[in-house]
Amino acid sequence: MSTAQQPGAPTAVSTLDVDRSDAAYRDWLKEAVRKVQADANRSADTHLLRFPLPDEWGIDLYLKDESTHPTGSLKHRLARSLFLYGLCNGWIRPDRPVIEASSGSTAVSEAYFAKLVGVPFIAVMPRTTSREKVRLIEFHGARCHFVDDPRKMYEEAADLAVRTGGHYMDQFTYAERATDWRGNNNIAESIYQQLRLERYPEPAWIVATAGTGGTSATIARYVHYMQHDTRICVPDPENSCFFDGWVNDDPDCTSDCGSRIEGIGRPRMEPSFVPGAIDRMMKVPDAASVAAVRALEQAIGRKAGGSTGTGLWSALKIVAEMVAEGRTGSVVTLLCDPGDRYLDKYYSDDWLAQQGLDIRPYTAAIESLLATGVWPD
Repeated sequence: MSTAQQPGAPTAVSTLDVDRSDAAYRDWLKEAVRKVQADANRSADTHLLRFPLPDEWGIDLYLKDESTHPTGSLKHRLARSLFLYGLCNGWIRPDRPVIEASSGSTAVSEAYFAKLVGVPFIAVMPRTTSREKVRLIEFHGARCHFVDDPRKMYEEAADLAVRTGGHYMDQFTYAERATDWRGNNNIAESIYQQLRLERYPEPAWIVATAGTGGTSATIARYVHYMQHDTRICVPDPENSCFFDGWVNDDPDCTSDCGSRIEGIGRPRMEPSFVPGAIDRMMKVPDAASVAAVRALEQAIGRKAGGSTGTGLWSALKIVAEMVAEGRTGSVVTLLCDPGDRYLDKYYSDDWLAQQGLDIRPYTAAIESLLATGVWPD
């Protein structure tokens, strides 16, 4: 018998239809997103501090003070963006843990947002993470899961998410895409808005250290999108592969050990690090980072973390170049987090001795620059 449709016969239609709508989940999701957005609305923008330089140089050096966020660091912006990204993608669910691989500050900020929306949080971090950061993470009701080898954080976090049925946030992959780099009050737009009444409203350089690489990518993309002439410099600490990977155009570059400067430097080229967007990199000795962050306290009375010192050292080197060339203008770097998280490290002479770090030549270099305008060879 023929199975062909007879002329004039009705056509049979069939549609596979699976509806996974969940009213209770959508109500939870709307409330979670509202809470995260409300947190941003309650938070004032961070300050732009001036580092004192001689007036006759005609150069202004600023630090974007990200330590004034509710969780005390630059990573507050990232954590907010990652939570909104994860929520709106349907990855973060009620009662399921969020897991992150972090050396500290990102975990502190993500623990804050996890508590805000009411989900468990587990931070996978190196055992060498500062005690104060561990305390802050646990203060927000989160749990710390330590690894002895920093290079194992990624796979341990991913495995833990599978074992618990949770979501691995993976800041190192998603940092560069979770933030709207075109504007929406991101850190770059904020910097330019705050500089608009200054004598050099378009900075010659913005210096941004890299942990995930997301901040430098956001700033660089915004600068290109807005057609500014600002150049982007990314300083890299010891035991990090970003500098070598960038210089050699090697996406597979790795480092054998973790960075002593918490929050920046990575043992692999992270997916969120966007080499083509930046103009310049510097390899900064760890002793120089510590010397710079101590010089910052002398200059403005504020303690800051080691990553701030890495950026400040590079910014001062750029200032010295501008002085030598007779150029005027402004330079911006970041005050990433407060120094009270590192009193047992970067502000401890015992720790410096244990690490074999001698900051005296670098301290002398900074003092010489500020006194003479000349960067020592």
